Amino acid sequence: MDDVVAEARTTIQQGSKSFAGAAALFGRDMRESAYMLYAWCRYCDDVIDGQELGFAKAEEDTSDPHARFEMLLERTRAAYRGEPVNDPVFTSFQRVVQKHDVPEQYPLDLLRGFHMDVAEHTYATPADTLTYGYYVAGAVGVMMAMVMGVRDEHILDRACDLGIGFQLTNISRDIIDDARIERIYLPRSWLEEESVAYSTAAILDPNNRAAIARVARRLVMEAEPYYASSVYGIAHLPFRAAWAIATAKRIYRRIGMEVLAKGEQAWDDRAGTSTAQKIGYVFLGLGDAIVSRFRKSATGTPRTGLWTRATDLVSTN
Repeated sequence: MDDVVAEARTTIQQGSKSFAGAAALFGRDMRESAYMLYAWCRYCDDVIDGQELGFAKAEEDTSDPHARFEMLLERTRAAYRGEPVNDPVFTSFQRVVQKHDVPEQYPLDLLRGFHMDVAEHTYATPADTLTYGYYVAGAVGVMMAMVMGVRDEHILDRACDLGIGFQLTNISRDIIDDARIERIYLPRSWLEEESVAYSTAAILDPNNRAAIARVARRLVMEAEPYYASSVYGIAHLPFRAAWAIATAKRIYRRIGMEVLAKGEQAWDDRAGTSTAQKIGYVFLGLGDAIVSRFRKSATGTPRTGLWTRATDLVSTN
């Protein structure tokens, strides 16, 4: 393992224990590519949020977030132009997108999602939240699937679905933490139905906690058909990749179920899975991967009502 890959591995181990555990199940080449792609995604997210590995820095980043976004955009485009890069994160990124022929559209889609944060975008409807979910997670699912050798558009849709499911889970888990940094990803229409103002102050108001728990429940349930759809994509991955992704799916879905079960207490501490639970999900994921070998004929199962890249991006790009 060279220094570039080793640094990318350290990033995923520190930045996402859930995905790091699942990624360990990949074969070596695929695992190293996943490390390198994750390192770039994590870095871009941190730059936009002024954080380090998803957590606040010791010193607040007071630089212009618009300038930080433009820096990421330019370096990403430079990597696609094949220009030399002196940053290990972009060296990793350039290496992985060249090796797996990842179209520039998908990294740029991820950056569009980060720009929505910079622009303090608001989300009026569930469809708006789903569109954001595509940009910051569905596009990553597509890129990861390409690292695993997928090129069939129908299977890429299923990878996108899994990414969106992950993001809906993340939003439900982080509602209060996001509000503390002036971010709201919940649909305004859902808050209005609960008579909660679309403001961080209202979301943080303890008197609204029961209403926020009901909105979180809707979000968790919104993720369920996306997780279900992803099963048919997993069936078409190489076996070890199917095992890794099935394990990640179980771990992330469990987080949503914990938010659901805890109700108003869901944000008293950060929802997650224990080491023992992760180990259990590795074995359950193995069973899922084995069963998936018999599901390939079900790929054409309709995705009726789910967010779709081909149509929904027309009005957002």
